[in-house]
Amino acid sequence: QLQLVEFGGGVVQTGGSLRLSCAGSGFSMDLHAIGWFRQAPGKEREGISCISTTDASEYYADSVKGRFTISRDSAKNTVDLQMNNLKPEDTAVYYCNAERTFRGSRYTYWGQGTQVTVSS
Repeated sequence: QLQLVEFGGGVVQTGGSLRLSCAGSGFSMDLHAIGWFRQAPGKEREGISCISTTDASEYYADSVKGRFTISRDSAKNTVDLQMNNLKPEDTAVYYCNAERTFRGSRYTYWGQGTQVTVSS
């Protein structure tokens, strides 16, 4: 069964750190572009970071640039998001997405989300 699961959410104080992991099951994460998204209450889901498959180039939204780092762990088949200097506005449900286009077909998977709460 193809599945994507996020781990590592929790409650942290302002200025603290958390490390989220996105684990793929039944497929290789290395063959997929991986994105991290978040959705705060009453707001639309926003993309905050992604990593490509070809050259492992990284993208960060301005709101997290310099504080968050995305990375692959091929041995574990995961993509991690290291979040430092967390702020209350980072409070949201965090989702990961895996996407691949293969032989003209697009394959997309979403995880169920993990809650991150930053207290002031």
